Amino acid sequence: MNSQENIFLEVPCLTEKSQSISGLFLAKKWFKKADKRYLSEYLQKFIDYNKDSFDFLQVTPKIEGSGKGVSLNFKSDRFIGAIPLRSPDTGKQMGDFVVKPRYTSATDQFSEYVEIVNLLESEILPEFKHSIPLLSQNNMRPPLYLEAVKFVNLFEKAIKTKWNKFQTTKRIYRYPKSQVDWKEYVEKEFDPAKRLLFPCHDNILSKFHSEFFELKYVYGIAKREITSFKTPLSIKYQYRDTLTYLDNALYEFPEKLTNELQIHLSDPVIIKKLKTQGNKILNGNFEEITSWRIDFSLIFEKYVQFIFNQISLEIGANQLNNYKIRRSSHFSPLWSLNYLEPDIILMKNNLDIVIDAKYKSHLFNLKSTNGELKEEHRKDLHQLLAYTAFTKNKNKVGILCYPYNEQYISELNYIFPFSNTKSKIVLLGIPLNKYKLNGLKKLIITYLSEIERECSI
Repeated sequence: MNSQENIFLEVPCLTEKSQSISGLFLAKKWFKKADKRYLSEYLQKFIDYNKDSFDFLQVTPKIEGSGKGVSLNFKSDRFIGAIPLRSPDTGKQMGDFVVKPRYTSATDQFSEYVEIVNLLESEILPEFKHSIPLLSQNNMRPPLYLEAVKFVNLFEKAIKTKWNKFQTTKRIYRYPKSQVDWKEYVEKEFDPAKRLLFPCHDNILSKFHSEFFELKYVYGIAKREITSFKTPLSIKYQYRDTLTYLDNALYEFPEKLTNELQIHLSDPVIIKKLKTQGNKILNGNFEEITSWRIDFSLIFEKYVQFIFNQISLEIGANQLNNYKIRRSSHFSPLWSLNYLEPDIILMKNNLDIVIDAKYKSHLFNLKSTNGELKEEHRKDLHQLLAYTAFTKNKNKVGILCYPYNEQYISELNYIFPFSNTKSKIVLLGIPLNKYKLNGLKKLIITYLSEIERECSI
């Protein structure tokens, strides 16, 4: 059985409703012992039996119809990943449920994700859940080159750091020096020609030491993973020059086999990070074939902060990330919020800009009248308006960022007629593709310049 036959269903994240799978088809392929007269009850039993796994991946199954017309569909949230599913009648493993990135346009579904994470230089790691192994195994695990490229990025920085350690070497002197190996000396001192030759152990500060040799061993693993046939060509091409540079820098160093890189308190910070990442590569092949997930909402939030950080530098604005607006009252209900936390606040002259990133599917459903989408947008809008209430300037703009395939911008202007108070909310579509970053920045800077010009009139 090939890997595709082991996959129960594969859907993109942020899917409001997947394709519907008929109960008769499920009974024919997956639930061969199911009584076709009670398909609805059997599908519910299947959902209940795998509830913990679906909850881990934040996937919501839904049964529609009845009788022989019953069907099953799924709603996915912000996580990508894979979970194994069990048959409710036998308890045996039947196939894997996979949620993949929503907006990828590359041949490999992870390559654009890798490029974004490397751009952020951020630690956004997969989460694992103890479970039976995935039937699809290595085909649906988080690709190892995710960790390999992080190691290479760190190693490129570490190689430029002076990291020397004392190495013990044996040298021959014509006088006793430091630690003399008297046992060896006694064996040869009968020879008059060697009586004044003293074998000594010297401690020399050197870049040639065993711990660096171990790092080169791990580098070899990372390099083989990046250059393997499983890694997308775009990633190979992107790291071609970096690997050549490291190969030249490490040419004189031998490799030393190791199962674990020892981390010492005395190690420089960059070396500690490098060893930690190296240990993930050494140990990462064992648990990655169980249930796993990656939170794309965190990636999206950090990417939006990265974009506006670059914009704030270009336009000369002050930026606050995840600034906590704390509650001052001490006697409050236990369920009240201790603080509000907007993702980004930009302040420039007499204009305040509050930005909130929401990893939701709204812009993928621009023509939808779905009530859930409307209710979620209402919550997002109210939250952003609450954040803008705390900024001091009269001129303020709220920007609500959603993921989208292309750059997108639209204004929502709200007016309270009794006081003529206005609130400007901007919907901003953010493509998670680093090659579209420059065009997006130009669009945002042009828009903010126009807003600033209007405020000064």
